[in-house]
Amino acid sequence: MKKVLALIALAILPLTAAAHGPSPQKVEKEVVIKADPAKVWAIVKDFGNAQTWLTPVATTKLESKKDANGEMATFRLLTLKSGGTVYEKLRSIDDKDMQIKYEIIEGVLPVADYNAKMTVKAGPGAGETTVTWMARFYRVYKLNPPIPAGQDDESAVKAVNGVFDAGLAGLKKAAEAK
Repeated sequence: MKKVLALIALAILPLTAAAHGPSPQKVEKEVVIKADPAKVWAIVKDFGNAQTWLTPVATTKLESKKDANGEMATFRLLTLKSGGTVYEKLRSIDDKDMQIKYEIIEGVLPVADYNAKMTVKAGPGAGETTVTWMARFYRVYKLNPPIPAGQDDESAVKAVNGVFDAGLAGLKKAAEAK
């Protein structure tokens, strides 16, 4: 009887691995900027002016309204230069630790359950700043295969990497130019 149960368990085990849905993804990037941390933090924490450094963004529009829990919250609508929008919710701004957290509610990026934070710290040298941008998310298509083209893990990671690369380069340019 034990052998029969063991064989059944071994037969079912591979099916359970495929039935769990998508795996969480993470992207983390860092840049050193030749500017004072307070100066860089002032740019990063200005949630309503992402277009000044986040180069794919044409315009940013802020609004305060109640969130899904009935609490007042700050949201921003990013209109992209390439067309499309991304709607985000500000989760927190921590001036002491120079950290901002936000989430994507909806938009053209092929991600779901996207939560991100940016941290600004003193850099390796005098007058330098290190900015770390990290996001955790899932692909947009949460069901099991077959996965539609452009809604897979690779597409999600590629899109977030593209935003982070452009954003950190834009932030570096904006902070070092002022």
